[in-house]
Amino acid sequence: MHAFTHRTTRKLALVGALAGAGLLLTACGSGDGTSGTDHGGTSAPSSATAPVAPSASAPAAGADSAPGDFNDADVMFAQMMIPHHEQALEMARLADGRAEDPEVKKLVAAIERAQDPEIRKMRAWLKGWGKPESAGHGSGHGMSGMMSDQDMKDLAATEGKAFDRKFAELMVAHHEGAVAMAKDEQKGGANATARKLADDVVRTQSAEVDQLRKILDRL
Repeated sequence: MHAFTHRTTRKLALVGALAGAGLLLTACGSGDGTSGTDHGGTSAPSSATAPVAPSASAPAAGADSAPGDFNDADVMFAQMMIPHHEQALEMARLADGRAEDPEVKKLVAAIERAQDPEIRKMRAWLKGWGKPESAGHGSGHGMSGMMSDQDMKDLAATEGKAFDRKFAELMVAHHEGAVAMAKDEQKGGANATARKLADDVVRTQSAEVDQLRKILDRL
């Protein structure tokens, strides 16, 4: 009876060990399978939805980022619009102490309020895209609507109503150049954020051109 009990106990222990091992193997197999499925589920859509230009999604998400696909038109738009905006701000700064017309002063403030943040945004895009801020465009004076050094000197040499008139004349041409560049981005750009900024430039600066022309009519 004792031998039988001993053999039964050993047999039950062996069965229990085998069952435990089987459960452990099943659990491991299930865990590996699940892990593999999870990784596969994560990686497959990633490769399927990878942007044409992987560097476009490189920047951390933020207010100034431009995630998603981008192309050469987007890069050129930012590279050229930055110095274009910078010159507009330079022209606006000349108005301090020189401008006389209240509407001109108000427009100057609007230009500074809009274009300085846009410059920061475009610099952030180029950094995120891994592209230089300048692509050999030089001083930028060859771009549409850009003022020459002499234009800027002539503007700085005026004040009062003469400044207001000169500023309005030059800014009309400057804005028209920016609108033309923005329309090129609307047609050829791939990045949604860049195209949205181009839309804003076309809308706001076209309205300001109309306002500047009305100012010229009454000066």
